[in-house]
Amino acid sequence: MTMPLRLGAALLALLACWQAVVLLSGLPPYILPAPAAVGRVLVTRADIILGHAWVTVSEILAGLLLGTLLGAAAALAIDHARLVRAWLLPLVIASQAIPVFALAPILVLWFGYGLASKVAMAALIIFFPVTVAFLDGLRRTDAGWLDLARTMAPAGRRGRLAILLRIRIPAALPAFGSGLRVAAAVAPIGAVIGEWVGSSAGLGHLMLHANGRMQIDLMFAALAVLAALALAIYFAIDALLRRLMPWAPERFQDQPEEEN
Repeated sequence: MTMPLRLGAALLALLACWQAVVLLSGLPPYILPAPAAVGRVLVTRADIILGHAWVTVSEILAGLLLGTLLGAAAALAIDHARLVRAWLLPLVIASQAIPVFALAPILVLWFGYGLASKVAMAALIIFFPVTVAFLDGLRRTDAGWLDLARTMAPAGRRGRLAILLRIRIPAALPAFGSGLRVAAAVAPIGAVIGEWVGSSAGLGHLMLHANGRMQIDLMFAALAVLAALALAIYFAIDALLRRLMPWAPERFQDQPEEEN
């Protein structure tokens, strides 16, 4: 079964379970609206939802780009310099112990209610998985490749740079791709949390106001669009990585069953 068919089947199963819960529980629409009610809102309020969705997509993509660049640079710096490793690596790890909700008001205070604070929030969440995955890939470069490269590369800084660019970074790209896939999945969290703390547009802003006005069907519609955007960004990045790194192992493709 192809990936689109799997996604379609999963979506149908989710909608069927949702409708069954609505029918069996008897919950009122202001607590759990039926899928049909959410679908009607998606159609009738499409202009409003799509306008807010465009703002959130811009925040996610900008945060993804910034967080990826900062994460890759941090991984290279930690791997290259012992002094940087001693100071930066503990800060990277400690940053994950601070709840993102605690940082969101500070970022809004520093960068304002506009796009910058949401991008910073998304980049902060993306930064850690990209840094750790890329650093792990750099450290796990095959020792045989490195020994061979050292015998052929020129001595000194020029040789180390050549080994980094031609051996270590290409070997670490599959691990970097794994970190980027994780970052794509969690990027919407940062943007939406930033919108909850303070914003005038975006799907998080729309959900917050819909909840306050008891428009639960609109809130679920915005949540459905956010989930669809997250899936689209994830699979787009996954397809791009597969095209750019054809040598990377396909860990999730179907394998034929072995004969006994």
